[in-house]
Amino acid sequence: MSKLSNKVAIVTGASKGIGAAIARHLAEAGAAVVVNYASSKEGADRVVADITRQGGRAVAVQANVASGEEIDRMFDLNVLGVLLASKAAAAHFDAAGGSIINISSVASTLTPASSSVYSASKAAVDAVTRVLAKELGPRNIRVNAINPGMVETEGVHAAGLDAGDFRKQLEAQTPLGRIGQPQDVAPAVVFLASAEAGWITGETLAISGGAR
Repeated sequence: MSKLSNKVAIVTGASKGIGAAIARHLAEAGAAVVVNYASSKEGADRVVADITRQGGRAVAVQANVASGEEIDRMFDLNVLGVLLASKAAAAHFDAAGGSIINISSVASTLTPASSSVYSASKAAVDAVTRVLAKELGPRNIRVNAINPGMVETEGVHAAGLDAGDFRKQLEAQTPLGRIGQPQDVAPAVVFLASAEAGWITGETLAISGGAR
């Protein structure tokens, strides 16, 4: 039996990058996947098609997890979005409980220069993860965070961070000598969602090639 048979997984921001890889891996592990997207319907439909082509189950759903209105984007998406999505998820878990996995960043502890707002928002995600783990634990709901290092995604390419001195410097500071790929992150999400992680909650798991 697959690790996540008879489970339903909702993956926010799943139309591309890390979210898309997570959706695909969860489906491979047997979960029925809700592929959430904010604006890229084409990307979400592509992820759903990939999953169903492999015999999995998935559906694309558009929703802004931060707010019904556009407000301060960074904190709304990274912090308020986590809180609202967690609250909505918790309301639907039954007595069997479940698992909430937040995507934070190693930037919350690495705190690179010129990233004060981003690093602060991800540090808040780490704190929210620990608080919710304590609040929801009595309901058998586990809450953990994945903290990736730099991962080569569409957003990284769009920002021009996939090449040049910034990438070279980061790779030089990373024990494994490279930046990550979405598929480096997704298996850890499957593990935290599965029964194998049944006694793990309130943790932040760095997946960063050793960068700290």
